[in-house]
Amino acid sequence: MKWRCTWCGKPHDENDPPCDECGHNVFEEAVVREDEATASRTVDTGTTYVWRCQDCGRDHVRNNPPCSRCNGHDLRKVEQNYDDVERDLEIPGWLEVAKPYLPVFAVVGLVALLFATGVLSPSLLPGLGSPSPPEAPGEGTEAAGIDLEETERLVHERLEDERTDGSSEYDDDLAAFAEYQNRAFVASEYDGADPDPADPGEFGVDCEAEFIGVRFALPESTIGDYDGEAALADDVASALSSTDDGDAILAGPPSEGLDLHVVDGTVHVVYAAC
Repeated sequence: MKWRCTWCGKPHDENDPPCDECGHNVFEEAVVREDEATASRTVDTGTTYVWRCQDCGRDHVRNNPPCSRCNGHDLRKVEQNYDDVERDLEIPGWLEVAKPYLPVFAVVGLVALLFATGVLSPSLLPGLGSPSPPEAPGEGTEAAGIDLEETERLVHERLEDERTDGSSEYDDDLAAFAEYQNRAFVASEYDGADPDPADPGEFGVDCEAEFIGVRFALPESTIGDYDGEAALADDVASALSSTDDGDAILAGPPSEGLDLHVVDGTVHVVYAAC
């Protein structure tokens, strides 16, 4: 009587595991089944056969139930082929892979086009907007009961009233740039800070004419000397028209913006136009 390894099928003269071939520790009596004997007498035609479990479809190299996957006992001899493998290995085309994502690509492309054409501002995207104004001492919105932002609009109106050959549009982007510059100057002068420099383009400003930048503090007056926005606006507009760039300012640049900032009663002004 001979024995064989239950794992790899190698015959052995004695029931003395482990197997010399695979190291498995279980042998069985080498009883030749009728179907295996028949198969051994069959002329080898080059065709490969496997034993397929009729319950789960798992292929086995030997007719040695139960099935290693589902423990089924019905194994049947079938010709092995690789049609299923080739079908599983078929690589889909790029269009088939991308098809579910085409709506997403379309939306991304449309948004990119809107930004590229200027319909949407980059400031709408987190991290891509204009720089935040630096921290600075004093007040930038209201001081001594005077609304500084309202005063800025009134200064624009005063300048428009003085212009005879042209007019300017008040530009919020230029005003944002002026605010950044004003706070940077104040922070440097009063706190010794060193804010990062900024460029008008970082605020979405697209200059159509030569850039004009003016900075000054109102002389011989404090915020407490004014009884309202109108009086302060009169003095700021008058001071702007008296600077070295006064003629260019009154000529009516296409766009302008300004910022007022008050520190210890002193009114600091930054004007930007282009």
